Amino acid sequence: MEAMEVDSPLGIQEGGSRQPQAAVAGQAENANAPLVISDSGSSTEVEEEEHDNNEGQAAARPPPRLPATWAFSQRAVSRTAATPSAARGAPMRRRVRQGLRVHYPSQTAAPSRGFPDFLLRAPAASVAEPGSGSTTEVSESDEEDGAVEAGGEEGASAAVLPVDPAPPTISHLNASIQHTQQQDVSSSNPSSAAENERTGNQHQGVKVASETLASVLSSVNEESEGDNCTICFEAWTAAGEHRLSALRCGHLFGYTCIQRWLKAQGSAAKCPQCNKKAKRSDIVLLYAPKLRALDNSEEESLKKSLEQEQALRRKAELESAQYKLKLQVVTSKYGQVEQELQELRSLMAQAGRSSVPSSSSGSAVYLGLSQRPEGSRKAQYGFSKAILVSLAGGCRVLSYCEPLSCLLASQPSPQATLVPGCGVKKVSVVNMKASQYVPIHSKQIRGLSFNRQNDSLLLSAALDNTIKLTSLLTNTVVQTYNAGKPVWSCCWCLDNSNYIYAGLSNGSVLVYDTRDTTTHVQELQPLRSRCPVASLCYVPRAASSSFPCGGLIAGSMEGGCFWEQVSEVTYRPHVLPLETAGCTDIQVETESRHCLVTYRPGRSNPSLRCVLMALNRTPQQDSSQLPNCSCSPVQTFSAGSSCKLLTKNTVFKSPDGVGTLVCAGDEASNSTMVWDASSGSLLQKLPADLPVLDISPFAMNGEHFLASLTEKMLKLYRWE
Repeated sequence: MEAMEVDSPLGIQEGGSRQPQAAVAGQAENANAPLVISDSGSSTEVEEEEHDNNEGQAAARPPPRLPATWAFSQRAVSRTAATPSAARGAPMRRRVRQGLRVHYPSQTAAPSRGFPDFLLRAPAASVAEPGSGSTTEVSESDEEDGAVEAGGEEGASAAVLPVDPAPPTISHLNASIQHTQQQDVSSSNPSSAAENERTGNQHQGVKVASETLASVLSSVNEESEGDNCTICFEAWTAAGEHRLSALRCGHLFGYTCIQRWLKAQGSAAKCPQCNKKAKRSDIVLLYAPKLRALDNSEEESLKKSLEQEQALRRKAELESAQYKLKLQVVTSKYGQVEQELQELRSLMAQAGRSSVPSSSSGSAVYLGLSQRPEGSRKAQYGFSKAILVSLAGGCRVLSYCEPLSCLLASQPSPQATLVPGCGVKKVSVVNMKASQYVPIHSKQIRGLSFNRQNDSLLLSAALDNTIKLTSLLTNTVVQTYNAGKPVWSCCWCLDNSNYIYAGLSNGSVLVYDTRDTTTHVQELQPLRSRCPVASLCYVPRAASSSFPCGGLIAGSMEGGCFWEQVSEVTYRPHVLPLETAGCTDIQVETESRHCLVTYRPGRSNPSLRCVLMALNRTPQQDSSQLPNCSCSPVQTFSAGSSCKLLTKNTVFKSPDGVGTLVCAGDEASNSTMVWDASSGSLLQKLPADLPVLDISPFAMNGEHFLASLTEKMLKLYRWE
């Protein structure tokens, strides 16, 4: 219950003067003692003003009594009675009361005689300093009284202040209110001019106090708005993990805090403030333009910088590991070179002690190194791994992509019902595993080729009358050319990567410019038969005295033809002196200017033969005679007696840097045969489960490998 005070004014004599103090001492003491009703904390004063019209009253009105059920308690407040002027019939001047009073508009200006006027008195402890006991009284009851308006001091109570039920205890608010209190309780001057001046000062002070109180309350209300997460008591951020978010009930939290809260409580999760059921899907991110959030942009930028630095560090560590591996490879190669050097010195020492003349000792040493027997060769291919490419079979050709370090083997689609047609299977040589299938053509693929640009652009030819360019970086076909007839082979122009070639089933060779996406730019017509072009190889130009020109070698079942590229659009044909039947494949070794021609078994030769030929050019005798390009056999290698498939063989430089190796598939023994091109001796016979269809040598990280492809399997051999 609040404390209520009931006051009664002093009695007034008939002549307008007060009664003698001795006669009314007891009555005045009772009048000065307020009646207090105990309540919840606020106080209400009930004061009865003097009746001005009853001048003949001899004794003061006894103070009104409240019911006995009210508890009265209030310390006595000393009052100083002021003697009013008899000449003006001075009315009773109201004393300054303790507390902050508010006169509600519903109250009448003149209080009723029958019951005291009630004024709300707010506790002054929250706005005054402890122990001061001074408050400010504001009332409108005297403003409507004409006599009080002339008096001047009653005008200070004309202003009405808004009262907050719980005024803030702020230092500058206390100072402002105390200043107003000092103006209200200052002693009055009998002169009217001084009273008017004091009244103006009091009005101004009350106005300043009201404005100060309103501004302080508004600032307190703004500062009281919550800007901290109620879970972690940290400020919200405008971005990042602790940004402002809300639940469906409307309460605000930091995003990570409420997410962890709901996750920890599980299915019985509730809002931390209102205990309403909530779940993680109820979290909503808020975008408040006037949100007072911490500026964590610098923190976020530092986090991004840290992540970038960590990524660069991981990249540097990976490169360091790769360089360490390369260093080991180089160290091992250095040991091999030292060993070969020791062998060379020993051979030279033996040659010096023999009777061979010194002029021929060098050639003997060269022959000993290049044509040493099979038993003396230490390095050879060793089995590394077998990889299943197609369980149903159907693999045909093989090629190696150096930029991606992967082998590509053609095969039918493994999901023919969903993705019909044919494509290539990627086999990573880093982890020796088949990775993914790339669909390209609708029918069997007969040729695969890469250029020297290292752009991972694959050229493929198939029996669906098309050649296509496929980007292995995105596994998508970027260009398609329709040849009009089945394409049996294809290759790139190694002198100009803008040109590609396609060998057709009618013996023609189409020249395409990749800058022209419509059709071919030239057609090279066959000179003899119209057999399919089974193989296409480009010989680049080189500073060679024996064969400096560049051009295209087209091989068919009835021989081969070299198309010398005189200019960018001009080709001159040269028929190669090959056997007229049984030619299945022609491959070229560009550095040594040699080509390998494969013949299938026939009546005159019952076994498979691989003939190594050296390309040469007859010098021009006179201006009327054009130079002639031809080839001459160097070495012949024989294999088994069966050759039902059009297999592809290869010729390449030996991994040890000495001599040339020739590899061919043998259907009779289901193996890959490796010969030394200089001596013609068989070095190795690598077994396989099925006939070998294509062979591809490649190198990675200083190591040399040999890959052989069958219809289902891919076998890898390492040079050791």
